[in-house]
This record gives sequence, structure tokens and C-alpha cells, in this order.
Amino acid sequence: MYAIIRTGGKQAKVRPGDVIDVERLKDAGEEVTFTPLLVVDEDGTTITDREALGTMKVRAKVLGESRGPKVEIFKYKSKTGYRRRQGHRQTYTTIEVTAIEGGDTKEKS
Repeated sequence: MYAIIRTGGKQAKVRPGDVIDVERLKDAGEEVTFTPLLVVDEDGTTITDREALGTMKVRAKVLGESRGPKVEIFKYKSKTGYRRRQGHRQTYTTIEVTAIEGGDTKEKS
């Protein structure tokens, strides 16, 4: 069984036991929940109905935070003396998916 979740403006395919990095979740406690966008059962049944997905939850445990690689930004225009240098490091939250639960998984859409 796997699910597609949305977090940080991106989508991720997750299964129970997966450890993934998502964009920083502010004020995240020990556990976070997501509403799935799509769920596929072991037998290949796809659930896309909004009402059925509204009752389902993807539970994940927060493992910690980390920072990504540094991105160098350099703007330059020739013959004008215009130069700007900047850097950025994105903060990520590491989560472990513990369960995909809820809803009647036999319902087919």
C-alpha cells in the first residue's frame, strides 16, 4: 500500500516505514498527519474519491531537522559594475511514515 501526500508545495509517494525529507514543518510535535491525495492498496485498487480520502490519514513521526546544501546566487551585469552575491540553505524536516490508516479500503473509484 502506498499514498501520495502533499507537503511544502510538493508531492511525495510514501509507504509505511519510509524516511523522507520534506520542507520544514514549523511547530511540528512528535507526530504529524497528512491527508492523502491518492491511495493504492496491495491489490492495486486506486482510491481517488475526495470523500473517501477525507477519512484517511497518513501518520508520520518527526525524526529531526537538517539543512540542505548551500546554493550560491551571483547576479552580474557587464560594464555597469553591478554585482550581487547571496547564499541560501533550505531547512528540511526528516519524517518516518508510520501508518496509512482509515476509510474503507475496499471502496473503488
